Amino acid sequence: MATKVYIVYYSMYGHVEKLAEEIKKGAASVEGVEAKLWQVPETLSEEILGKMSAPPKSDVPIITPNDLAEADGFIFGFPTRFGMMSAQFKAFLDATGGLWRTQGLAGKPAGIFYSTGSQGGGQETTALTAITQLVHHGMIFVPIGYTFGAGMFEMEQVKGGSPYGAGTYAGDGSRMPSELELAQAFHQGKYIAGITKKLKAAA
Repeated sequence: MATKVYIVYYSMYGHVEKLAEEIKKGAASVEGVEAKLWQVPETLSEEILGKMSAPPKSDVPIITPNDLAEADGFIFGFPTRFGMMSAQFKAFLDATGGLWRTQGLAGKPAGIFYSTGSQGGGQETTALTAITQLVHHGMIFVPIGYTFGAGMFEMEQVKGGSPYGAGTYAGDGSRMPSELELAQAFHQGKYIAGITKKLKAAA
């Protein structure tokens, strides 16, 4: 039976979604792993989104809390809002009380990826503050550490991400993930999928 890795994300302007697509490719490159993209529900009205110049959502399916129970591992992605995950993703996690009561996600591995507006805008705090959500569910946080190698020490170009997970800088919104940031996202997907597969095999 295939190891299921769900890449679950919220993306308003497409930066996180771009990383998610690459993470899926990385996870799917591991033999025996079935990777799937999911979006969390939007909480803002079409009117508000229009005023924020947000583009239409993609056709990636919308996840429900119960869908999480089917996966063997996760990689959660979101943009930062004042150094923490966006309200849309928090609202989705707030709806997982039923899984928390049964500890239905306990023991399952999870990684985190993110997008921020600037270098001091939450590349580490967004992931760090999100770990509390995993802890209460009994999930196993899987950081990428420095397994991405030389790319972790890049100084000649702007690069998001950290030992916590893959990341990108959106700037004023016009900057999309660079090739190096996408390579790190692919690595994260492959790395966490491999760990998920090993944990499932050992269970």
